[in-house]
Amino acid sequence: MAPRILLARHGQTEWSLLGKHTGRTDIPLLEEGRRGAKLLGERLHRAPLDGLPGVDVRTSPLSRARETCDLAGFGDRATEWDTLMEVDYGAYEGLTPAEIQAFRPGWLMWRDGVPEGETLRQLSARADEVVAWARSAERDVLVFAHGHVLRSIAARWLGLDLGFAARVRLNPTSLSVLGWAYGDPAIESWNDTGHLAG
Repeated sequence: MAPRILLARHGQTEWSLLGKHTGRTDIPLLEEGRRGAKLLGERLHRAPLDGLPGVDVRTSPLSRARETCDLAGFGDRATEWDTLMEVDYGAYEGLTPAEIQAFRPGWLMWRDGVPEGETLRQLSARADEVVAWARSAERDVLVFAHGHVLRSIAARWLGLDLGFAARVRLNPTSLSVLGWAYGDPAIESWNDTGHLAG
């Protein structure tokens, strides 16, 4: 079977709870986020995934992703990879969408980018690097990372422009699977948080 990529978004933080753009600021998990990471780990270690034996695991080095990975039970198998870091939001770091709209009406990150931060071209290239790595694997891979970079990876997995990422939400501690349908790249599941119900 062709390899798939399993995407785990980090657990809840204070800034994600408030809707703030959290790029390279290293915000820790809330207790809710730690609980969610453990529940995600339990899910990944039960059938049918059974702990994903032999699967290559990579994580963003930012503490919210790294701790989610550790609490989910994959820390000893994970390699930190800067390519999985969240978008550098530049001047918009720490601001909510509503705060940005107040001085830049109509702004959309996926179309307009951010001042003093990462360009959409740079983000697309990073996502392409992750996609190329995942497709070169001989089996499924698992990554722990952040909302916007994971949405970017999904867009590029499908061969679409980053603008597609504006149409797919991704909640904290969610699990998504990018795979194949009839030989073409496809989304197998998206933004699944069923494990958070316990």
